[in-house]
Amino acid sequence: MTDHSIPPRRPLTLRDVSEAASVSEMTVSRVLRGRGDVASATRERVLAAAKRLGYVPNRIAGGLASNQVNLVAVVIPSLRNMVFPDVLSGIQEGLADTPLQPVVGVTDYRPEREEEVLFEMLSWRPTGVIVAGLEHTAAARAMLRAAGVPVVEVMDADGEPIDAMVGLSHRRAGRLTAEAIVERGHSRIAFAGTKMPLDHRARKRFEGFTETLARHGLEIADQEFYEGGSALAKGREMTEALLSRTPDLDMIYYSNDMIGAGGLLWCLEQGMDVGRQIGLAGFNGVDLLDGLPRRLATMDAGRTEIGRRAAALVLERRAGVPTEDRVVLEPAFRPGDTLRPRERSPQ
Repeated sequence: MTDHSIPPRRPLTLRDVSEAASVSEMTVSRVLRGRGDVASATRERVLAAAKRLGYVPNRIAGGLASNQVNLVAVVIPSLRNMVFPDVLSGIQEGLADTPLQPVVGVTDYRPEREEEVLFEMLSWRPTGVIVAGLEHTAAARAMLRAAGVPVVEVMDADGEPIDAMVGLSHRRAGRLTAEAIVERGHSRIAFAGTKMPLDHRARKRFEGFTETLARHGLEIADQEFYEGGSALAKGREMTEALLSRTPDLDMIYYSNDMIGAGGLLWCLEQGMDVGRQIGLAGFNGVDLLDGLPRRLATMDAGRTEIGRRAAALVLERRAGVPTEDRVVLEPAFRPGDTLRPRERSPQ
């Protein structure tokens, strides 16, 4: 991790766009406001230059001395997933004794929607940006680089941040889970989870998980994917599908705790001996697990702490004080009651 002071960054202006597009500032203004008679070729050139640079119009009244508002833009993929409200709670706690307030935009895991959300939020010149994940479109990355404010990417540490990051290695989380499962003698292992092209963190966990299984001479015996929210009903449906198709499974690894909880309830309803006949594990360490008949094996992702640390980074970088640009939390595996007891080495 690197400590460094954060020099102030100059926000992009109309002049930057006008120079890049070889037109006047007035022409740029007319194009971006959708007003005036501008040739289509010129309009396209201006819009392309603005997108390439990451320029976002300033919607704050010109008389505002600071040219910023006391808002921190928080961009997350979902409010249906119980994970992200915990992150928001941590951000709120971190900003509680300051004038700053978080304002939330939701992307539904769609890159083009993230571009739209960032464009709208940045046009109001927030004091900082906290955005989930490290993967963004070129246009979104350009906007974040040009924002002129602290940008903290959260929830992931498998990659390089635009400015700063707070998260954990999902590949490491997948590896640790696989090691715990193999150590307990599970070998007929299935995966159940979200379709992963857009859920990059789930994809990285799956990669770490399968790579570790391969080192032990094992591979995924079956898998089931779904689209949509992390619902209990989805977990029940996928678990039934997997065990109907591959009845000799002795382990199911779920991409999150909510579908894992659904799978646990289904297995218990079938009278299965969860932990011995079938092992189950999820991810996130959601508090809901405390109310289940069995404690689901899971990985604590430190969601609230991630939110707190992200808010602290925004405040520190806003003040220009030395700060870390990579805060990596260590995932903690919780075996719960849904895995076989650890195999003992022969005496």
